Amino acid sequence: MNRAFSPFVKSMFVAMMAVSGLAVAADAAHAPAAKVDAAKGATLYADGDNARGLPACVSCHGAAGNSTIAANPKLAGQNAVYLHKQLVDFTGPQRQQPVMTTYAKMLTEEEKLNIAAYLATQTQKPGAAKNKDTIELGKKIYRAGIAEKNVPACASCHGPAGNGMPTRYPRIGGQHQDYTVAQLAAFKANGRKNSAEMSTIAQRMSDDEMKAVADYVAGLK
Repeated sequence: MNRAFSPFVKSMFVAMMAVSGLAVAADAAHAPAAKVDAAKGATLYADGDNARGLPACVSCHGAAGNSTIAANPKLAGQNAVYLHKQLVDFTGPQRQQPVMTTYAKMLTEEEKLNIAAYLATQTQKPGAAKNKDTIELGKKIYRAGIAEKNVPACASCHGPAGNGMPTRYPRIGGQHQDYTVAQLAAFKANGRKNSAEMSTIAQRMSDDEMKAVADYVAGLK
């Protein structure tokens, strides 16, 4: 009798285990996401993690995300969803950069979220336009675009004051000129591949137009 029913019992056992596995998977899928902790993000930003060889973000991006190095972006006040996306993009082919790619790969998903949450709560220190000879050109491009090149107004996505549109378009007002120019150049050369829109737009702009609009953007408040 035991032999006769052995295959049946075995199949029932397998079925029960499968159902149990599905239940566990379903529970995991509906489990609440880890709570974002901006305080932990602040600590990691300020101190890094020596045990992993992870340097403090502050060393490049400045206190509270206000970089004083023109080649490194100000991150204070940037949208948290956008910041998180960039940290994720640095770990893939979309946005390869020797320094940031190395460190972004060292961060856990939770740490990426925490750092982004911390920076989003900080206040950006204002910048300033520097080139009076190109300020009008930069203003025109930012507000009205370049019609003959089919370049849209930057303000249509990034807002009149450069505050961006949360989750999709970043805050660019007050950003360092050098950094903005470098990113436009990267989009133009397809070195940065995480925005098809920006790649298309940058490819239609001259170097002088990029510099003019980057300088104007630096003075937006």
